[in-house]
Amino acid sequence: MFTHSTRRWLAGLGVAGAFVAASATPAAAEEPAVALGLYFNDTTIAVGSEGKTESPIVYASEPVVVNNLTVRYDYSGLAGKAQLTPEIEGDCTTPAENVLVCQEHFEVGIDDWGMAGLLVVNIAPTDGAKDGDSGDLKVTVSADGVKSASHTAKVKIGEGVDLAGGPEVTRSAAPGGTFSAPLVLNNAGETSAKGAVVIFDQDYGIRTSKHYSNCTYANDWLRTCRFTDTTVAAGETFAASVPYSLAKDTYAPGAQYGYHNWMTVDEFDDFTAYLDSRGISIGEPGTDEALVLTKQPAAQAQSFQADPNPENNWSGMQVKVTGKNGVDLSAIGDELTGKAGDVVTATVGVRNNGPASLDFGRVGSPVTKIDVTVPTGTTAVQVPDNCLPLKGDDSDWEEPGKPGAKAYRCLPDLFIGVGEEQTVEIGLRIDKVVPNATGTVTINAKCQCEGFQDDTNPANDTAKLVVNAAPGGGTGGDGGIGGGAGDGGTLPITGSSTALIAGLGALLLAAGAGGYVVARRRKTRFVA
Repeated sequence: MFTHSTRRWLAGLGVAGAFVAASATPAAAEEPAVALGLYFNDTTIAVGSEGKTESPIVYASEPVVVNNLTVRYDYSGLAGKAQLTPEIEGDCTTPAENVLVCQEHFEVGIDDWGMAGLLVVNIAPTDGAKDGDSGDLKVTVSADGVKSASHTAKVKIGEGVDLAGGPEVTRSAAPGGTFSAPLVLNNAGETSAKGAVVIFDQDYGIRTSKHYSNCTYANDWLRTCRFTDTTVAAGETFAASVPYSLAKDTYAPGAQYGYHNWMTVDEFDDFTAYLDSRGISIGEPGTDEALVLTKQPAAQAQSFQADPNPENNWSGMQVKVTGKNGVDLSAIGDELTGKAGDVVTATVGVRNNGPASLDFGRVGSPVTKIDVTVPTGTTAVQVPDNCLPLKGDDSDWEEPGKPGAKAYRCLPDLFIGVGEEQTVEIGLRIDKVVPNATGTVTINAKCQCEGFQDDTNPANDTAKLVVNAAPGGGTGGDGGIGGGAGDGGTLPITGSSTALIAGLGALLLAAGAGGYVVARRRKTRFVA
């Protein structure tokens, strides 16, 4: 079976509700079997600013569709310091002073990864707020037929510091080659920044050739760098040059993209509190010397600091990948035997023969499509939910995993490394013994859809799925019997680490960290 990373990543962004709604059943109201969970970000806002928009992240102990999802915000602990207002008028009421109650008017699908972006509120300082003020915000979520949950977040009020990133840059390298790119921090405001932290979101092929002691890493992927001893006065610009390399299995020709987002030290502490609540690590510190930001000659403390203009915090780079380093994906078929009435399990899928890996994480599309036709004399009775009934080129998204179809389109993950197999198991009931009853497994379908279609060896894009094969019949195509790796298999180090890096970017989006939501939505690009 495939991993659930695609669905979970989308759920973290708050867009998987429709999928969950199609496959889940509301809990019984009289005996709530499902419990909600809740997290709300600790938030630092700037004195005199318009504040920040935040939303609760709502979890469920199992996938469920709920009605009348209600969030109660009690900010009496911030009386005179901060004010909460709904992003959308009409969703909320104020039953008491410093209390806001908001309700979702539609069904909402929730799972254990979490749903963000619902019932968004703005947290703004009052006219009387001053730097150093803080207080508790108690948030409670409830819905029909489920157990409610509460969470208390800390809201801090500090001086405003307008951190800004540098201009985007373009670099060029071949797979295995090296390059460097600037890391620029500008203070566009009027208050000195007492330290800063930068978070990186980089494509699969972008690696670092040094591991600085004030930065964190997941293997060779750069995740964060902390500059707590660097004070950047108003109008000043500091910068460093960061060395990078491209992985040898980077697809070429093509492009890789990297982004980074600056936060104040207090805002980063807010974000890491969220990561800690989910048991997510920002990576391991490096063992080389510290990365140092130096003042650029051409450019010109109190309790807390917050950025009132987070949309300019980000910057990025495009790396043009030169040369030729393609991918041979091959279909995996299977041979099965049994008697009438037996249910046999077909393990079919796709293998990456290299020499490059495929990463579709930034566009959010499966690397390919795996089309399976059911052999004559058999019926598909056990179908996973990442396989959709298929008629012609039309996939039935309303009934994923529905048994009984003649053909299916199965969706693998967003990434497949060199040598990796991604397989799916389909239970076939033998209704009638037909010698050498043959179905097909076809990858890289030509369709009006996203996905890889530039295979270096199309000859092995189709394999046979044979039931009651004659001895020596063979499966054709890939020529191998699917040797799946249950729920995605044991991925190579590259695949596992890629999921971690992509997860950090998704978590930034889910948590609404600064202006990163705006940046990612504006700059998302297709990556081959």
